[in-house]
Amino acid sequence: MGTHVIKMPDIGEGIAEVELSQWHVKVGDLVVEDQVLADVMTDKAMVDIPSPVHGKVIALGGQPGEVMAVGSILISIEVEGAGNLKESDKPAPVAAKETPVAPKVEAVVESKPAVAAPRPAAAVCQGPMVAREADERPLASPAVRKHALDLGIQLRLVRGSGPAGRVLHEDLDTYLAQGQSNASAPAAAAYAQRNDEEQIQVIGMRRKIAQRMQDATQRAAHFSYVEEIDVTAIEELRAHLNEKHGASRGKLTLLPFLVRALVVALRDFPQMNARYDDEAQVITRLGAVHVGVATQSDVGLMVPVVRHAEARSLWDSAAEISRLANAARNGKASRDELSGSTITLTSLGALGGIVSTPVLNLPEVAIVGVNKIVERPMVVKGQVVIRKMMNLSSSFDHRVVDGMDAALFIQAIRGLLEQPATLFVE
Repeated sequence: MGTHVIKMPDIGEGIAEVELSQWHVKVGDLVVEDQVLADVMTDKAMVDIPSPVHGKVIALGGQPGEVMAVGSILISIEVEGAGNLKESDKPAPVAAKETPVAPKVEAVVESKPAVAAPRPAAAVCQGPMVAREADERPLASPAVRKHALDLGIQLRLVRGSGPAGRVLHEDLDTYLAQGQSNASAPAAAAYAQRNDEEQIQVIGMRRKIAQRMQDATQRAAHFSYVEEIDVTAIEELRAHLNEKHGASRGKLTLLPFLVRALVVALRDFPQMNARYDDEAQVITRLGAVHVGVATQSDVGLMVPVVRHAEARSLWDSAAEISRLANAARNGKASRDELSGSTITLTSLGALGGIVSTPVLNLPEVAIVGVNKIVERPMVVKGQVVIRKMMNLSSSFDHRVVDGMDAALFIQAIRGLLEQPATLFVE
């Protein structure tokens, strides 16, 4: 038997160190070739590290949350044959017990696809219940944890069918079907006192989001502008197009119309489609409109990019928005798909509220926030009528965008959406 040492790979782009976000294996696990061993976080995205060999894990080179240099020892695997371990490569083993963290949506590097193979059967717990240690925190997303809490299920008793034993929504359904939950406990149990606490490490994608949001609010001079828009006409047009072409071209949401409005308005306001390098004191205005579309995932906000929106039709934009959103939520978005935006569009959909104050996606200088659509009585030509109204809550970098320009820009978008034909008049 020999030892195969896997070192932290050079992921490219001049990156010298990365953060170890999550282990998918632990000491003693049997692994197969191409099985995902760990996730690491770069400045831009989450990357899978697959195993190049079959074998048994004998040492881990770090703990989740640790920043590791490229070339440092990541993991040691016992293999058949001589292995590749050199005298200088002998690792100092760390604690065998992993520190589980909430799962995340990761971005896979396109140039190096990593396909996670199923874990060996011996490593998967069988049966309706799992015997975990009392202090062992099972892997599960925040949504699954909330679902389990609502159902009165103790997660540590549920067998996880996901990667690394991760508990999925389907596992909760299976557990209930087998009659193992206490969901049928008296309603009075919902009012019982609770003294439990849960500590969650801020690492990986969540740490990166926190750093970017803090950096944006500290460096940029944010100001917000809110405008009310009558979207009755654009919604009628959307419904008409969906009825006529939805079966053949796909359904349209409001987002592709908003992307089109951005593209047209930016022709007169190019200062909004820009990046500001505050260290070099240089503003770069771009002709290409690469629209970042803020997308919520289990671990937080991700911003996949609709490239060259200026060259896309409504249905082309709609298809690309849908593709990118699914890729981000499923952990299949590449680093290139999560970077390079020139202006960002953010929407909470039906939960959009009345007003929000979006945080800039640096180094961009503008972000347009969409609030929910509500029907309200409005006075139109002296008559009270019911109209569909929506607010745009947008933020700008006051260091490079004047308040008057920001207001005129949003007013231009308003005019385009209230008179939909102008979106397509060249």
